[in-house]
Amino acid sequence: MSSRPGAAWPLVAVFTAGYLASYLLPTVVGRLSAHLGLSPAQAGLVGSALLLSSAGAGFTLAGRVERYGARTPARAGLLLAAVGYGCAALAGSVPLVVLGVVVGGFGSGTATAVAAARIAARRDPHRTSSLGLLTVSATAGVLYLTIPHLGGGHRLPFAAIALVALLVWPATSRLGGATAAEETASPVTGRLPHRRSGLVLAGGMLVWSMAQNALWGVSSRIGITQAGLTEVTVGAVFAAALGAGLLGVMGAGLLGARLGRAVPIGMGTVVIAASIVLSSSARDLGSFATGEVLWNAFYPVVLSYLIGLAASLDVRGRWAVLAGSASSVGVACGPLLGSVLSEEAGYPVMGLILGAATLLVAAPVTAVALHTGGRPLVPGSVRRRGGAPAALLAATTGGGLSGAVPKLGSPEQAVTELRVPALRRRRLVRSAIRTAGPDGGSGQSNAYASTSDR
Repeated sequence: MSSRPGAAWPLVAVFTAGYLASYLLPTVVGRLSAHLGLSPAQAGLVGSALLLSSAGAGFTLAGRVERYGARTPARAGLLLAAVGYGCAALAGSVPLVVLGVVVGGFGSGTATAVAAARIAARRDPHRTSSLGLLTVSATAGVLYLTIPHLGGGHRLPFAAIALVALLVWPATSRLGGATAAEETASPVTGRLPHRRSGLVLAGGMLVWSMAQNALWGVSSRIGITQAGLTEVTVGAVFAAALGAGLLGVMGAGLLGARLGRAVPIGMGTVVIAASIVLSSSARDLGSFATGEVLWNAFYPVVLSYLIGLAASLDVRGRWAVLAGSASSVGVACGPLLGSVLSEEAGYPVMGLILGAATLLVAAPVTAVALHTGGRPLVPGSVRRRGGAPAALLAATTGGGLSGAVPKLGSPEQAVTELRVPALRRRRLVRSAIRTAGPDGGSGQSNAYASTSDR
C-alpha cells in the first residue's frame, strides 16, 4: 500500500453520495406520507428501514475495507444506491418502495463506510470530513430549493439520490483498489485500540443522532401543521438552514484543532439542545426559522469533530466505521421516535425530551474527547508515539540526544504502515540483527543483506 494518501475529492464525492439520503429524510418522509397514503408513523418507519439498512452495511464492512480496497466496495455501494432508489422512484406500491429503500440504504451505507475508513487513514481526517459535510450540505440545500417547485410526489427525492450516486460513479476510478499485498495478506484481526472510549463514543453518537433525527424527521410537519407554513416556505427554511450549516462547517475547518475537540463538541451540543426546544415549539415563521438555522449551523460542526474523534482512535478506520454505523442506527430510529413522540405528546413536549437527551449524552462524549483527544505522549509509551522515554534514551546515548526526545504532551507523530506480501516474507536470522559497529562491520553487512531482497 502506498504511503502517500490520494486526492481527497473522490472520498468527498463518495461521502456525499452516502450521506445524502439522511439529509433528505424530512422531504422523503413527508412525501411518503402525503402521496402514498401512509400515516406519519408508517412513513417514519420506512425512513427508519432505509437508515437501518445503511447501518447494517457499515457494521458488515467495519475492518474489511482494507482487505477489499476502496474502489470495488464503493462502486458496489453506488450501484446498489442507484438501483434501489431508482426502483423506489419508479414504484407505485408501498412494498416495492420499501424494497427499493432497503436496497438503496444498504448502498448508501456501503459508500459511507468506504469513505469513513479511508478518511480515517488520512493525515488530517477532520479537514476531509468537514469538506465532505460541506459538500453534502450544499447538495441537499440545492435540492431543498428545487424539489418543492417540481412536484413529482414521492418519486423526485428518490430519483435525486439515485442520480447523485450515478454522477459520483466516475470518481471511484481515483480510489485505490486491492493491491497484491492486500490480496495475499490476512484480514485485519488486531484488537481494537481504545475499546472503552470507542464504545462510549459509539453509544453516545447513537443517542445523539437519534435525538437529532427524531426532530429532523418531523421538522417538515412542524413547519406545515404547527407553524402554518407552506411546503415551499419550509423548503426555503431548510435551504437557509443548510446554508448556515455550510458556514458552520467552513468555520470548523478553519478552526481545526486550535480548541481541541472537547470544547466544540460540548458547547456545540448545548446550543443544539436549545435549538431543538425552540424549533419544536415554533408557531410562526420567525421562531421556526431561527431554531432550524441555529440547529443546522452547529449540527455539522459537532458531527465533524465526532467523526474526527472516532478516526483518531484507530488509524485503520475501524472505530470510524463502527461509530458511524452506530450513528446510523440512531438516525434510523430517529424518524420513528419523532413520529411516536409527536403523536402521543405533541411537538413541544417532544422537543423537551429530545433536548434533555442531547444534554445528557454530551457529558460522556466530551469526556472521551478530553481523554483521548490528540493522544498525547506519556512516559513509557513507545509504540506509535513517535519517541521513547527520556531516561531510556539518555542511558543508551550518554545524554547526547536529549533534544530529540519529544516533550510530555506533544502530539502523536505521523505513522506510515507498510505491508509486505506473504510470499515475499523472509525469516530473520540471528546475524541479521547484530549491532553494526567498528568490529569489522559484519553486523552492518549482514543486516543490509537480510533486507536487500525486499
